[in-house]
Amino acid sequence: IGVTGVQDVCSSDLHKFLPLTRAEGPGQRACVWVQGCPIHCRACAVPLTWSQAGGDEITVEELAHHILNGPSIEGVTFVGGEPFAQAQPLAALGQLLKTAGLSIVTFSGYTMDAIKRSKRKGWQDLLAVSDLLIDGPYVQALTDLSRPWVGSSNQRYHFLTPRYQHLEASLARIPNRVEVRLGRDGRVMVNGLIRMEDLKGLLGDLTRFEAD
Repeated sequence: IGVTGVQDVCSSDLHKFLPLTRAEGPGQRACVWVQGCPIHCRACAVPLTWSQAGGDEITVEELAHHILNGPSIEGVTFVGGEPFAQAQPLAALGQLLKTAGLSIVTFSGYTMDAIKRSKRKGWQDLLAVSDLLIDGPYVQALTDLSRPWVGSSNQRYHFLTPRYQHLEASLARIPNRVEVRLGRDGRVMVNGLIRMEDLKGLLGDLTRFEAD
């Protein structure tokens, strides 16, 4: 995500963009997966996002245009990769989107404490535009899909503005979702939270259905 018109912000890369999803946070949202992650959680579901190479460069203004002229949504989710590795451009994007009335949900493998202690201005700027921060690395030994949008029990929800505070008491009643899309090139794309054995079964069922 390169930024034009913003000083001292380096270019970075986009791994994937979904203009509409119901699996990556509250309500109907767009979702931005950034490319590059220094944390490397064991058994990460998206290890292809670790490398700094391989993403698609796009300016903040271009991405904001795609989001604001896309489907009707209530907000945008930043995930990765590691959003705080690209904090400044995402903060700039978040500022544009919040001006248009959209909410921001940000995931991070870093903890809230580590983010707050950081002296990096970009980190504080991204935190400032986030309505909900979901923090902590995925820990395979603590795998737990009973709560929405998180994969392990150590991960926490931080309601930073009033936007989603009403959800705090009802998180256990919000179901996880998984979305399966078939691309024009025949590739199957999956997002959301599902156990790997369940995903294999689902994809196997889809294959058998298409064969029939």
